[in-house]
Amino acid sequence: MIGQLALSQLQQLWWLIASLVGSLFLMLTFVQGGQTLLFTLPRSDQERLLLVNSIGRKWELTFTTLVLFGGALFAAFPLFYATSFGGAYWVWILILFTFVGQAVSYEYRRKPANLLGTRSFDIFLFLNGSVGLLLIGAAVGTFFTGSSFSLNGYNLVTWQHPLRGLEAAFNPFNVALGLFLVFHARVLGSLYLLNNIEHDGLNQRCRQAVFVNLLLALPFLLFVLFRLVTMPGYAVDPVTGSVSLEAGKYLHNLLAMPAVLGLLLVGLLLVVWAVVAGRFLGSRRGIWFAGPGTVLVGLALFALAGYHDTAFYPSSSDLQSSLTIHNASSSHYTLTVMSYVALAVPFVLAYIAYFWRLMDARSLTLEQLEGEHSHDLY
Repeated sequence: MIGQLALSQLQQLWWLIASLVGSLFLMLTFVQGGQTLLFTLPRSDQERLLLVNSIGRKWELTFTTLVLFGGALFAAFPLFYATSFGGAYWVWILILFTFVGQAVSYEYRRKPANLLGTRSFDIFLFLNGSVGLLLIGAAVGTFFTGSSFSLNGYNLVTWQHPLRGLEAAFNPFNVALGLFLVFHARVLGSLYLLNNIEHDGLNQRCRQAVFVNLLLALPFLLFVLFRLVTMPGYAVDPVTGSVSLEAGKYLHNLLAMPAVLGLLLVGLLLVVWAVVAGRFLGSRRGIWFAGPGTVLVGLALFALAGYHDTAFYPSSSDLQSSLTIHNASSSHYTLTVMSYVALAVPFVLAYIAYFWRLMDARSLTLEQLEGEHSHDLY
């Protein structure tokens, strides 16, 4: 059945799959958000140990999902992967460094006689949750604002800016999106810790952090939404494939795809409800609303960028070099084979969900940590 799908249908399917993986990564950034709370929530070394071991048991999922997102884009849209990673390599190198620092920190944070000390590794975790997410947000922002590159007839990329991707961090829209991701991750991190930890003091401070960080995220969210519905976008002629600037393109996409508008609104409402329930109603299950809400918002953003005859990786310096899901994709054969492999993904997700539930069957307490071997702690 999959082999009978047209190439354009497979391209749309794989943009949806990649978007879903990317949105799941956004949901899992509660790990990064929790890391940025290391210097504000805990009041003692024991509380910090409790926080680190709560989020530390999930850090591999975020890292793996990010790698999977990059792998899906590489396999399904190799020209995008080659253009972005081959041209804007400085921004991706810095993002990679922050995630390498995260992995090293969890591995060596409590190793005996480490030269840097625990606090240094905590700083690396903070940088991963702040600078790393800010740069990821700026990189995703270029899906809407464009990048300075051109492609020749052999699809060789020439980057037009000496900063090699870091220039994205100087665009107000990209910065606002990155800062929104940082504060939103802090909201998710606070909600996750509230659900996962059994500690009166930390729980109370988590409730406060949830609300404060929502207020901090709100101005950046409003700016991003305002710019999305007012900024010009990169429209693709479905017949000729030529790219042109269209006033209000992303607003037109929203109106033309009411399901996407519904995803965006429902996702935002779920996040707001999670914060209200956690801060004012005494609930500890807000993460189970904010997580799916984040996925819905992510799906809406990726749909705006890639569907309805829109260039998802536009070139601001050479419009006709802009990439779409049609001119950047793999062949019909490759997408078909990948689609059959992707049928196993739901079983993998079910496996993860099952063991996640086993790991979080009981809230984490200081007493549990004291009963574990020191080499099992982060």
